[in-house]
Amino acid sequence: MLTFHSDKTSLRQARTELHDGALVTPFESPERVALILAHLKQSPLGEVRAPHAYGLAPVLAVHDTGYVSFLESCWQRWQAAGHAGEAMANIWPARTLPGKHIPESVSGQLGYYALAAETSITQGTFDAAMASKDVALAAVSHTLSSGEPSFGLCRPPGHHAARDQFGGYCFFNNAAIAAQYARDAGKTRVAILDVDFHHGNGTQQIFYDREDVLFVSIHGDPAVTFPYYAGYADETGDGPGEGFTVNYPLPPGTEVVTWLATLDQAMARLQAFAPELLVVSLGVDIFEGDPISAFTFKREDFVTLGERLAQLQRPTTFLMEGGYAVEDIGVNVVNVLRGFDSENVG
Repeated sequence: MLTFHSDKTSLRQARTELHDGALVTPFESPERVALILAHLKQSPLGEVRAPHAYGLAPVLAVHDTGYVSFLESCWQRWQAAGHAGEAMANIWPARTLPGKHIPESVSGQLGYYALAAETSITQGTFDAAMASKDVALAAVSHTLSSGEPSFGLCRPPGHHAARDQFGGYCFFNNAAIAAQYARDAGKTRVAILDVDFHHGNGTQQIFYDREDVLFVSIHGDPAVTFPYYAGYADETGDGPGEGFTVNYPLPPGTEVVTWLATLDQAMARLQAFAPELLVVSLGVDIFEGDPISAFTFKREDFVTLGERLAQLQRPTTFLMEGGYAVEDIGVNVVNVLRGFDSENVG
């Protein structure tokens, strides 16, 4: 299985995250990628390749033009305004504010385009996001052209990024960009399976009214888990997209046997859709030791996850999302890919 990775994903080196009322070092860091790469290179999975640049056109196919322009200019404008720290939102067009106009101020625009306050914009953020979507596009291009599975080592992750909002460490929605790229390449049915602990609210929002991209997600119950306002079981799509969003919220502490039984349900829905391409938003924060999640996977359970997904027998691209138990992240990612690869070979 080919892996795609870009050194430019490390250009984002944020120092600030708002967590539990304190400013802390972000859980999402370049170290995550370095550890995954180290374990990949020790495994027999295959070559690691760099992507080429795909430009902004695939981004603008799923993201709002004004939002993309904001991300590109935010850091420079924030500095020019004389702010000392990293760019973080502190006001939003909340329920009691009309929110009909996009402010001219960079501070106001931060709130308009931000999903949450934990994610700062820093030097290198836009360039890292561009590199991350290039990784995703290179991986999906390989699968589309060869039929072989691929892994895109994306960073920043993407599944919380909506059409015109960032947050949850996400700026461009890599899975959505990859899925739309496949559609534009002629695939009529594309599926996205999101196994990250946190619901992929951005991916859901982008495809919510469409029937050509099926979005299926297994995640922590949003009643008690970030992002709180999306991911409920009664969110099933709108208009032509009704029935093409499928959410499986599970309570904190869910045991692996229950999670895998839910995966069986998700896989049955995927098989009924018969996708020509499967994009897996691979979050390994379902691991029992993850600091900001609450499921119970052990290292060996990730092998089982990969083996189960291979049973779908669909052209598959894995794209990296969350996973913050840094000392275990490389092992857990490789175990998923190894399990998938072993079943394909078998």
